[in-house]
This record gives sequence, structure tokens and C-alpha cells, in this order.
Amino acid sequence: MQDILVYTDDFRRPWKPAVEYAGRLAAMLDASLTGAYVYPSPLYTAPRHSAPELIDAIFRNARALEAEAAATHEPFVQWARALGVPRPSWHVAEGYLPDVLSQVGTWHDLLVLGIDDEGSWGSPSDVATLVLTSHLPTIAVPAGMREAKLDCVALAWNGAPEAVRAIHAAVPLLQRAERVVLLRGEQRNAFPDITWKPPFEIDAHLARHGIAFDERGIDADDAHAGEALLETADKVRASLLVMGAYGRTRFSEWALGGATRHVLSHARIPVFMRH
Repeated sequence: MQDILVYTDDFRRPWKPAVEYAGRLAAMLDASLTGAYVYPSPLYTAPRHSAPELIDAIFRNARALEAEAAATHEPFVQWARALGVPRPSWHVAEGYLPDVLSQVGTWHDLLVLGIDDEGSWGSPSDVATLVLTSHLPTIAVPAGMREAKLDCVALAWNGAPEAVRAIHAAVPLLQRAERVVLLRGEQRNAFPDITWKPPFEIDAHLARHGIAFDERGIDADDAHAGEALLETADKVRASLLVMGAYGRTRFSEWALGGATRHVLSHARIPVFMRH
């Protein structure tokens, strides 16, 4: 992973925990780090049929916010370099957040987001939207988590394509982990009309990348899968959980499956997801 992107809804220091987590991870991986701040277009925040004076004030406030955020470039770069990040940068954009991160994400390998129910942004549903629309592997960082650790990485495995994509995307992290534990749940036959010869084997895939692992079984139905994953990850003292993000569309709005939703709402460790 050469390029890491971290989104923050607050450019004023001190930096939020997820930003510091991303910085420490970038330093660990010798990767570049891009901090991103996004604000909505004043075209969409102005009330309809507003007086010209109000519209003018809204645009002037937006331009002032933009200038203040852009001035954060040098402080962010200096802060990141002090952490050991070799190539930091700072981007400010105006627009709809999922669209902006999807665009900026085209030259990044990983997105880092903070989960923070107490802030103006960062609820599990906010994070879920960006996990499913950014087209990037994403690490969701619980509130207060600042230290990036790879002493034990747990892998949620059930044979589904989302799980395959997540684990494959996390290979650079797994190769640096001190310990990897495969949490093997009930296997899904994702492609019942296809016969693979030979079939895909997660054991062989990990071995091909030089990744040794322990294994734990997960015995839970779909309704309790998220709870079981977090309990088992806690038992093996995992510092990162890797899992597929299972999503579905509903009236053009993104929604997450129950296990993913539970993990995002209750995780006490960072969660690496890929849809």
C-alpha cells in the first residue's frame, strides 16, 4: 500500500484520532498520506428563494472556510513528517462527500475513516456509505483509537467474494503482522452454477503470499455473526479485524448487511473492509 487517504471533517488541531491512526500507519508502511477535508457546495446549502443578501453571505462564508482549510496544508505536512510519513499532502474540495472521496480515491490504495457518533460526522451509517461508494479498501477506526498496530490481525472468512476481496486487499498488512488468525465461519457457495478446478482455497492463497496463520472456528448464524466475530477477535487479542462489507441497494440508498452493521456499531478495534 503506497498511498493512504484519510478523511476528516475537522481541520483544526489537534487532529482527530483516525487522522493520527492513518499517519502512524503510513509511517509504518513507508506510504504517502493524503489528508482530505470536504465541504458542501453553497449552491446546495442556500435555502430556496433566499434573499440575495443571504445567498451572498453563504457564498462568502464558504470561501472563507475554503481559505482557512487550504491554509492547513503546511501544518498538516509538518505534523505528518514529524510522525515519519515520507510523502504527506493535504487536499480541500467542495462537493458531495462520497463523490469527492470516490474521485480522490482513484490514486489511493486505502481509505481511513473515523467512527464517531458524537461528532457532526462519523456515525456507523456515514462510514458504511463511504465504505460502499469509495471503491477503496477502508479501515474504520473507533473513537479514541490512535495507535496503528499489526501485532495480531483477525480475518473473517466465509468464502464469499467480499471476504476474498477484503483479505486479498489486506495482504500488504498481513505480511507485516506478527500474527494472523483466520476466523472460519459457515462457508457460502457464492457461485452455485460455477465449478472451479481447482477450487479457491484461502489457505493456499495466504501461503502463496508467505502468510502463516492460526485458525479459530466461528459457530453463529447470520443474525449473530457480527457479535461472534467481535467476541472471537477479542479472545485472540486482535488489533485489526479484516472482513468483507456486505451491502445491498434499497431505493437507491446503500444499506449494509447485519453482521457488517453490528461490527461497525460495536467494534473496539479498527476494521479493514472491502465491498
